[in-house]
Amino acid sequence: MSSLRTSRTRLAGAAATVVLAALSLTACQDGTGVHASGTPTTATATANPPSVTPSSSTAPSNTSSSNASSSGSDSSSPKAGSTTGTTRPPAGTPKSKARVPSGKPVTCEGANTKTVAAPLNRPVNHMLLTVTNTGRETCHLYGYPAVRFGEAQAVPPVIEDSQPQAVVTLEPGESGYASVNLSATDGSGSNGHTVNSLTVYFRGRSGNESVGTGAHPSLPATGVYVDDSLKVTYWQQSMDDAVQW
Repeated sequence: MSSLRTSRTRLAGAAATVVLAALSLTACQDGTGVHASGTPTTATATANPPSVTPSSSTAPSNTSSSNASSSGSDSSSPKAGSTTGTTRPPAGTPKSKARVPSGKPVTCEGANTKTVAAPLNRPVNHMLLTVTNTGRETCHLYGYPAVRFGEAQAVPPVIEDSQPQAVVTLEPGESGYASVNLSATDGSGSNGHTVNSLTVYFRGRSGNESVGTGAHPSLPATGVYVDDSLKVTYWQQSMDDAVQW
């Protein structure tokens, strides 16, 4: 009899346990997360938390404004090592050397000039001498060129009417001119012959002495024909003045 009561008691206990388990399972499935004992569970927390909407009473943040201000300040402010304003050349960069006159004017001569001799078609039987100042000082071309063709012992005379009103002055890079009448156009000259070399000497302030070194401009490979009518003009400031004689 006592064993029957014991069996009934165990059966009742087991049934109660099943009922409690069922209630616990139902509570978990309906999302309440509460066990039969009333203790909340953490295993069934919501997967996606709700977004937080700021309250209308919350003061707006100045972070973006500050960042914008900071960004603007950074874009306009020079970075470390950068150069602002006018770009300057690195220290030690050599400056270009401008050819400007320096000191007192000197006499033009072979050492500070370049002389070119060019036969002319018009006027016929003429040659143009071009002297260019290659130095750094202003130079003066005094008088007229003392030219020596080939092995001539004397220099030809000057055309007096060609004398300019002022001494020809050449700044660095500028040129002066003189023309040479090589031979008579009508064939009246005597002792005509062909020469292959030319030396040009320069005169000093007095007009009588030769100064400095002479120039040796090249002549055409076939040479030039000269006769006793050979003569030269004074130095001229322009080419047009030189070739009109």
